[in-house]
Amino acid sequence: MVFALGRLPVNVIASLITNFLRSQTLKRISSFGPELCGAGPVDVMRSPGSEEPGEDPSVEYVYCRGVITELLKYGPTDLHAVSKGPKPPKMLILVIPGNPGVVGFYKTYMRTLYQTFLQRYPVWAVSHAGHCMPPETFDMIEDASVTEKDVFGLDGQIEHKLAFLQKHVPQGTNLLLIGHSIGCYIILEMIKRDPDLKVVKAVMLFPTIERMACSPQGKVMTPVLCRLRYAFYLPVFLLSLLPERLKISMVHLALRNLYTLDPSIIPSTVSLINVDCAANGMYMGSQEMRLVVERDNATIRQHLSKVCLFWLFQIIFYYGATDHWCPVQYYHDIRNDFPEGDIRLCERGIRHAFVLDSGEEMANMTAEWILDDLKTL
Repeated sequence: MVFALGRLPVNVIASLITNFLRSQTLKRISSFGPELCGAGPVDVMRSPGSEEPGEDPSVEYVYCRGVITELLKYGPTDLHAVSKGPKPPKMLILVIPGNPGVVGFYKTYMRTLYQTFLQRYPVWAVSHAGHCMPPETFDMIEDASVTEKDVFGLDGQIEHKLAFLQKHVPQGTNLLLIGHSIGCYIILEMIKRDPDLKVVKAVMLFPTIERMACSPQGKVMTPVLCRLRYAFYLPVFLLSLLPERLKISMVHLALRNLYTLDPSIIPSTVSLINVDCAANGMYMGSQEMRLVVERDNATIRQHLSKVCLFWLFQIIFYYGATDHWCPVQYYHDIRNDFPEGDIRLCERGIRHAFVLDSGEEMANMTAEWILDDLKTL
């Protein structure tokens, strides 16, 4: 069998492995029975590419702290309304993206999570402030006073997420927060600044929570983001003037070496060819290089496995084995400091930017990690 696999193309092997992982997730979910899933085993998983109701997400644009913000939602779009109904959702799964914070990159990841749990739990993602290209009827900011708040900076993005929860999520809602890259740093700051958030679990994927400028990728990007980023604004502006079809072709050309490219990320990648989005993302990145230095051990220690009044709050860290933003040494360091923690190292060769080609695989793994938490709700 191993010999036969070795002769198959890489994309075929990846497909076989993904199907196997999906079947294992199905077995585990089915074992919990109707009390979790509300259906028999045959109804638990959707087949790939199915056209079941609710498969297409809702995309919304709102102003949050005065800046255009894109929301991607699977499931109920108004939690305030459904929380007053007969069967309010027991938990919100909320994705905090990396940088660039474009929620469309997480479409496959979020859809897989939503379908895995029979569409019983809403799965939302909130973009970073100013990282999305606004529709024609919106401006990037509501008024000029927004620039005084530095909402595009790292601290402003943290307050932006807290403001989003305060306005769009009913107080006391069970939260399962999923962070990717700098989104993990933002989550740690969120739970530190607002201890009343009812977070059941935080899943930290490829966490950039320390020594970003000292990482291999950080050493390359720090001078670019901190001193040379202005030189990129004119080329980005000129590229933005190209016809949409040509920009799509350029993106396909840039990503041609990915064997299993997720086609759903193409529109999101094209949307980055916008000088405002690029400038806001690079400005935030420059602050990441300067501010993300020391790991916040106090907050991690406080919340690594915390028994609250009616629930258990835990954090899972998932590090990449070939991640140039948070190298393996960072994994060993945090393991040494927190040997009792749920801190894992990838053994599947998944890249830091997993959304490019491993969104479904990463979602299946995440589902495995959070099944027990959903069972206890």
